Amino acid sequence: MMARDRSFSLKRKPAIRDPKHRFFIFCEGENTEYAYFSALKRDFPGALIELKIIAPAGAAYTCAEKATSAVHKRGYARDSFEKNDQIWAVFDRDETDRYQDAVSLCQRSNVGIGRSNPCFEIFLILHIENFNKDCTTRDVERYLQKIHPAYNADRKKIPDCQALVKEIEIAERRAEDQLAERDREGNSFGAPSTTVFLLTRAIRSAAKKSAR
Repeated sequence: MMARDRSFSLKRKPAIRDPKHRFFIFCEGENTEYAYFSALKRDFPGALIELKIIAPAGAAYTCAEKATSAVHKRGYARDSFEKNDQIWAVFDRDETDRYQDAVSLCQRSNVGIGRSNPCFEIFLILHIENFNKDCTTRDVERYLQKIHPAYNADRKKIPDCQALVKEIEIAERRAEDQLAERDREGNSFGAPSTTVFLLTRAIRSAAKKSAR
């Protein structure tokens, strides 16, 4: 009688799949930002997104503090059992001197940074077309309303984020090119610029991995 080959088994091996990544996003905007990330949550269910709205808006450093505090409370570290979790702060350039402090605080605490100058709506415009002109927040809001009538900051009308998200990959490429242009000018924090595309790419990548 032949000896049984113990290396062979008919038992089905469990499927190996990356656990879903969780994204804890601390952001200032209770209207536009909330609507946009909620749309991402619906379109990319493979990534778990939890939104934490920080009020009042316009407080970049407060947003960074809240995100950093969450890191410390969770004992977050790359080699921990929660290594697939990511904590991000999404904020605009405000009128105080603490904007750079907010960026530095996030960098020290391993918090992802989705910063925009002058405002988050820059990223929304890039879903529709390129935008590369010096601007204020009011300029950006007016221009977004012109090319996307569903949005109206004065009337608190939010954009159609479900439609915008369909163009997310081209928006990311435009944002990356825009940021590279600011770098060539020697002013990576200048307007217009945004790093929100780093967060959306991370979300899409995590969703794709969990679906394998």
